[in-house]
Amino acid sequence: MNDFAIMWDWLSFAVRWLHVVTAIAWIGSSFYFIALDLGLVKRPGLPEGVHGEEWQVHGGGFYHIQKYIVAPASLPEHLTWFKWESYSTWLSGFALLAIVYYAGADLFLIDRNVLDVSAPVGILISLASIGLGWLLYDALCKSPLGKSDTGLMLVLYVILVAMGWGYTQLFTGRAAFLHLGAFTATIMTANVFLIIIPNQKIVVADLKAGRKPDPKLGAQAKQRSLHNNYLTLPVIFLMLSNHYPLAFGTRFNWIIAALIFIIGVLFRHYFNTRHARKGNPHWTWAASAILFVIIMWLSTAPAVLTGERQLSAAEERFVASAHFPAVRDTVMGRCSMCHAAEPGYEGIHAAPKNVRLDTDADIAAHAREIYLQAGRSHAMPPGNVSGMTEEERRLIAAWFEEAR
Repeated sequence: MNDFAIMWDWLSFAVRWLHVVTAIAWIGSSFYFIALDLGLVKRPGLPEGVHGEEWQVHGGGFYHIQKYIVAPASLPEHLTWFKWESYSTWLSGFALLAIVYYAGADLFLIDRNVLDVSAPVGILISLASIGLGWLLYDALCKSPLGKSDTGLMLVLYVILVAMGWGYTQLFTGRAAFLHLGAFTATIMTANVFLIIIPNQKIVVADLKAGRKPDPKLGAQAKQRSLHNNYLTLPVIFLMLSNHYPLAFGTRFNWIIAALIFIIGVLFRHYFNTRHARKGNPHWTWAASAILFVIIMWLSTAPAVLTGERQLSAAEERFVASAHFPAVRDTVMGRCSMCHAAEPGYEGIHAAPKNVRLDTDADIAAHAREIYLQAGRSHAMPPGNVSGMTEEERRLIAAWFEEAR
């Protein structure tokens, strides 16, 4: 059993690494081509059909790049396609979702205090919701609303915020953020697989057959590519969020996710404006910083919003605190099933991150982590599998805030 658990953990690590590598490749090529497209310059004497050109220098050499708005009169012998980066990122991400959240559904996916369903039902809800995103988005793009880039993006933002809230009503906070990222990433990859690449293949087939390609195909692909560009940075945040319980494990996690989408758009607006040589909108950084401060404030569920009482700090040491005996009982009963020298929870062969909480000294040494992940957020226990109550969480918060 232990050997299997170790092998499974390494499999998770390997797939996570693969996911990061492929994501870097996809994001890098995506950002490069958006920057290239925005930097194209129209000059006299360009060949027929060329929309613009760009001169670049890198690696000790110069590059002269020209873009045909529809297609050249004839195809070159070698044509490089950019698609496998996107496909590999989604496939590795889905594999990681299955390894971590589906195989460990009771621990990471389902919070029975949020929605009491079986693991198979939770997995089916997950799969259906991820596919729903693409169907809804594609229908909007093909509707009359699709003619307005701004209007379409605003409606898409409303959908993403609604899904962010909806996921918090279905899964653990950790899984909710991960699923919102997967929901968005599926839209992005489906754009490549079902729209951008098929449209380009039609253009290539038309050229080979001697037909003039339809310019609408290129315009449609460009619109989807632009959407992918603006959605990339929020997806990165959501995929990394499982390491930060103050983001996903709080009462206002869906609002935090909504603000992250705005920050991502502001970042891309800054770089896209610079690449297009249309100015230097420094205000986007100031706006992003303000939004991030709001996120930090929301992450601790302030009393003015939640009605929770504020507790004063004290000079006492953690073990000497009057709250410590009750906190110790809570930690021993709710946490030490995993965080112990010999974990008792099925499938856990060693204390996660080697954090042991089976002695007074251990609990005191990890007081801050206990406070952040179980007192001020709901990150631990995962999926609240041990049934920690709100009163116990308030007790942990009181203990830390008075004894620090």
